[in-house]
Amino acid sequence: MPYVNIKVTREGVTSEQKAELIEGVTDLLERVLNKNPATTMVVIDEVETDNWGIGGEQVTHRRKRGE
Repeated sequence: MPYVNIKVTREGVTSEQKAELIEGVTDLLERVLNKNPATTMVVIDEVETDNWGIGGEQVTHRRKRGE
């Protein structure tokens, strides 16, 4: 029973994009690892940019600078 957790920042990811990610990851696991799609779980967590850091700095601050 594969479990995949995708974390993205909460910045305009649409329901359609999430559905495509879930389908794509499920298909990939079936194709590459021969996993049963019926038992494959994919969870997408949306994280506020204040709660995500890169290089010791909040993503919110990096985005304000255009990084």
